[in-house]
Amino acid sequence: MMMRCCQQGDPVFSRRDWLRQSAAGFGYLALADLLQTESARAEESDAANPLAVKPPHFPPRARRVIFLFMHGGPSQVDTFDYKPLLARDNGKPLPFAKPRVFSAATGNLLQSPFKFQQYGQSGAWVSELFPNVARCVDQLCIINGMHGSNSRHGGALLELHTGSDTFVRPSMGSWITYGLGTENQDLPGFITVCPTLTHGGVNAYSSAFLPAVYAGTALGNAGVSSDQAKIPFIVNSEGTPRDMQRLELDLVRQLNRDHLTAAGPDSTLESRINSFELAYRLQTTAPELQDLSSESEATHKLYGLDNPATANFGRQCLMARRFAERGVRFVQVTHSYKWDQHENLKADHARNALEVDQPIAALLTDLQSRGLLEDTLVLWGGEFGRTPVAQGTNGRDHNPQGYTMWLAGGGVKPGLVYGKTDEYGYYAVEDKVHLHDLHATMLHLLGIEHTRLTYRYAGRDFRLTDIHGEVVHDILA
Repeated sequence: MMMRCCQQGDPVFSRRDWLRQSAAGFGYLALADLLQTESARAEESDAANPLAVKPPHFPPRARRVIFLFMHGGPSQVDTFDYKPLLARDNGKPLPFAKPRVFSAATGNLLQSPFKFQQYGQSGAWVSELFPNVARCVDQLCIINGMHGSNSRHGGALLELHTGSDTFVRPSMGSWITYGLGTENQDLPGFITVCPTLTHGGVNAYSSAFLPAVYAGTALGNAGVSSDQAKIPFIVNSEGTPRDMQRLELDLVRQLNRDHLTAAGPDSTLESRINSFELAYRLQTTAPELQDLSSESEATHKLYGLDNPATANFGRQCLMARRFAERGVRFVQVTHSYKWDQHENLKADHARNALEVDQPIAALLTDLQSRGLLEDTLVLWGGEFGRTPVAQGTNGRDHNPQGYTMWLAGGGVKPGLVYGKTDEYGYYAVEDKVHLHDLHATMLHLLGIEHTRLTYRYAGRDFRLTDIHGEVVHDILA
């Protein structure tokens, strides 16, 4: 390569000038090398134990999340969003335009068949559907201005769980476990109990393009009673000593490692290696953890395990407390798929609420008595709400325009009702909270800046909130 000689008019640098101006460049080279070394070490650490505890971005208020998912979409105007004008104007046309997108034709305004009453020092309105939860109302932060982007179960359910209603994306439990790891290396970091098989199915708790180790571990499914929902683990063959089983697993791990060395990085295989190791450790942890007989009779009664109507969901809630107590980062329990009342609203919503009301109140009470509610964020809600206008004779259609979710513990303001829908409960109109905002706020409570929790895939940095989301500071304690 030919080098250019200095020509007349070129700037002249003294040795002092050259050293001063190039010094920053030397620093950048050193910094780049340091960052590259730290990055390599972090990757090695993640590969060795991707579920190891990772530091948050700032001090967290919550250390774990329990999500109580009401699959189907509970009606906000029949549960936590009292609208007296519905009774006054029952049977009259809605006095403003309905959304353009709906699942079927709807008619005139339909009053709630349930009575409302104010509870606690907060004076929050709760319907007669939730008498037990109502007694815990001063622990709740009720958000009445929720809204989403999709009126269909599948899209809305995925938007709630993953932040996207149109693409396969990692679930919020996967993002949280990816960002923070888990506090108990002998248990999965993300557990979902009796998850739904419809409306997105496994995509609601998958890790998508995140490493597979961050996917939710499913215990049973919506078609299985919760007493059959068990953590899968390697059962030792009868007559095989534990040290022999360890040798067998070591051989399998070495063969997989040899394959990785020869073929190159493979996230799925690496996650499979980690899952074998976790399944082995679970032999000594899972049986005891899932044995609810160790709980007192009073606890069984508190959660409604002595009542056929509440036992199934009560068992899920008790398991959620036990998992949270042992350091599982994200636990979801699902009441599926029962809240989709296009008809028969009064009878079916009453049955649904009966099944979950006592267990939910028991979970809140139990967490608080054990000192866990302070750093456990509890989230309740469905994929959307229902219309204040009738569908058929006594049902309600899907409504993502304005609905209710509530949070408790984990750094949110207790006894707060935040946001409003219009006078009939159709649209969120004041202090609106989109699902992206809910995700950003949940991550904030866990000590994560949502714009910094990213993963590079297909040439761009992805995050749970994508390019959206604002932390709702008004609901933070």
